[in-house]
Amino acid sequence: MECASCDAGIDHCHGTLVIHPEGGFTECTDAACGDGDRVRHALIVDCRALANGCGCVAVPRKPLLRKVS
Repeated sequence: MECASCDAGIDHCHGTLVIHPEGGFTECTDAACGDGDRVRHALIVDCRALANGCGCVAVPRKPLLRKVS
C-alpha cells in the first residue's frame, strides 16, 4: 500500500499522536517523529482512551458509602 501524502510530498507522520490533557503535552507513537503538531497527524487519540490507561490521568476513587441509621 502506498501513502498518498508521501507520494504528494506532504509533511506528515505515520504514527498516532497521543494527547495528554492532564499534563498538557503530546507524544507520538512513531519514535522518529519529532513534532507533536496535530496538523501532521492523521491519527489522534486522547490518552484516556488507551487500552492500558495512562499514568498522567488520575483514577477517580469511588466514594465510600455508609449505612445511615
